[in-house]
Amino acid sequence: MTVIAFIGLGAMGAGMAANLAKSQFSVQAFDLNQQAIEAAVAAGCHAKASIADAVAGADIVVTMLPTGAHVKAVMAEIAQHAAKGTLLIDSSTIAVEEARAIAVEANRAGFPFLDAPVSGGTGGANAGTLTFMVGGEVEAFAKAQPALNAMGKNIIHAGAIGAGQAAKICNNMILGITMIATCEAFVLAEKLGLDAQRFYDIASTSSGQSWSMTTYCPVPGPVPTSPANRDYAAGFATALMLKDLKLAAQAASTAAANTPLGAAAAQLFALHASQGHGGEDFSGIIKMLRGEH
Repeated sequence: MTVIAFIGLGAMGAGMAANLAKSQFSVQAFDLNQQAIEAAVAAGCHAKASIADAVAGADIVVTMLPTGAHVKAVMAEIAQHAAKGTLLIDSSTIAVEEARAIAVEANRAGFPFLDAPVSGGTGGANAGTLTFMVGGEVEAFAKAQPALNAMGKNIIHAGAIGAGQAAKICNNMILGITMIATCEAFVLAEKLGLDAQRFYDIASTSSGQSWSMTTYCPVPGPVPTSPANRDYAAGFATALMLKDLKLAAQAASTAAANTPLGAAAAQLFALHASQGHGGEDFSGIIKMLRGEH
């Protein structure tokens, strides 16, 4: 049986680790939050008291952490305790250059490394339907596929190290921009007296259609599973969208790419977060656009 160490059992990592256990991998789980570890055990994982314990005997190590600094620190600790040749898969969303630098250090220490950020939110993590955007060597990608298949439905090799992160931030820049556009359209429709459901029925089958419209509709009703029907309880928090847009802006600056709409979206989400809504779902920015806060 393949042994997988899973480090980082937050909103995304919890569902991912649970799906690995469900697929009959032996999952050695670690997180600084004891409640997160207990939830992982209830889902079929094996609790470990430290990173060193989690990686002992592991064939693969998966990390899902908040920032590049966290990933760098954890990878350094993994390198001290894991067996050489253990495959390291980082599914955090971090800067492209951070992923490349971490990969260089991992390779020097004798570990193959993949940057494999995801799209699909907590719903996708829990359902095992995530999209993985993977950067790294072909051989490492092949070894990782059975584990990635247990956590997602779309597993795409994006290219060399860093390509996964590049794909993720470009994708989420689109998402941030289209969510704001979708919210603005619904607010304007309301002001013009259009019923939200009828506007959705039209726009979702016309040229205004997007994922933000048909899967994550920012008004209650038309898409029952969207966070709008749960008072914008986070499926993908505003703070996380802002983080990704900042990473996109950083990458655009480095690459001398012109991304004015991405920059504008970052400013709007920064304003929304500054008003105390960073923990709410990013689609909740519609309330700010309405002037409700």
